[in-house]
Amino acid sequence: MKNFHTTLLIFFTGFVSSSLFQVSVASIVSTGDFNKDFFVIWSPTHVNTSSDGHTRSLILDQESGSGFASNQMFLFGQIDMQIKLVPADSAGTVLAYYLTSDQPNRDEIDFEFLGNVSGQPYILQTNIFADGTDNREERIYLWFDPTKDFHSYSVLWNMHQIVLMVDMIPIRVYRNHADKGVAFPRWQPMSLKATLWNGDSWATRGGQDKIDWTKGPFIASFRNYKIDACVWKGNPRFCRAASPTNWWNVNSLASVPNRYK
Repeated sequence: MKNFHTTLLIFFTGFVSSSLFQVSVASIVSTGDFNKDFFVIWSPTHVNTSSDGHTRSLILDQESGSGFASNQMFLFGQIDMQIKLVPADSAGTVLAYYLTSDQPNRDEIDFEFLGNVSGQPYILQTNIFADGTDNREERIYLWFDPTKDFHSYSVLWNMHQIVLMVDMIPIRVYRNHADKGVAFPRWQPMSLKATLWNGDSWATRGGQDKIDWTKGPFIASFRNYKIDACVWKGNPRFCRAASPTNWWNVNSLASVPNRYK
């Protein structure tokens, strides 16, 4: 009987250790190297990366836009990216920085920076897709010139809510009211993407201001990103659990925490 108990204890300990290991490997802190964490999804000739991999630029001209995406997909976590937007006359350009599941009934969390005529404030449009439906666009004017220096744009996404932040200041909160029949992104893993493209049919003053290609090429730059999220391994329960690894799911983050206020 003693040997049986010993065997059972070893089995149980091994099972728990294995489970904890599976949870722990589900979270990642990014390397900081764009070449290691991302791949180019659109026009490699229009994507420039520094020799150390720490900075990346997207280019838009009459030939093409450009874009990149994360190698991994995630279900909950926090993602931060420092971005410097297209300077000067950027009317008609759109820089999108977003999470997306790329499914027919996709989930998506969007930052869209809408280009402007020189001297006008930049508009940041946010949107949230859940189960394939959107119509949740909101716009704000950025209170600084986002073309002069890099600023941080962040998403905190957990079981309770989505918090969109600029320089760690919350600008939008979308709470989980799935229990009341309101769709919320909570089942589909999403990859992180960034694209720079021609949106002059709608982006600036409803499409009245078109891209002036003589002012191009248009360039947006990225650096100092951090991905602290649950890497998708095929089982959502590892990502939905509240644990020291999945710190974003703890109850204290069911509302906007003080550190983000």
